[in-house]
Amino acid sequence: MKDPLKMLRQVQQMQGRMARLKEELGHETVSASAGGGAVTAVVSGTQKIVSVQINPAAAGDVEMLQDLVVAAVNEAIEKSKQMASEKMSALTSGLGLPPGLL
Repeated sequence: MKDPLKMLRQVQQMQGRMARLKEELGHETVSASAGGGAVTAVVSGTQKIVSVQINPAAAGDVEMLQDLVVAAVNEAIEKSKQMASEKMSALTSGLGLPPGLL
């Protein structure tokens, strides 16, 4: 059986690293565009929308513009989740935990 104090220290270190990672992710961003760049969405690493930029030429067709905004935001959120997942996997890779546990 492993030393319980050693395990507790490891858990505390991991919590500290995870807190730092979450803070870092809040400052990192990803972007995605739709409609050939007509709409661009920027999302933080914590899946918060930072900005949405719309090319004025795309404003003519409201329904299409709405679809482009949704597509750009959804793609940016997926990119953000992937970035966060990759960073979390790198952080927890040495723990031997089952995938998706943290």
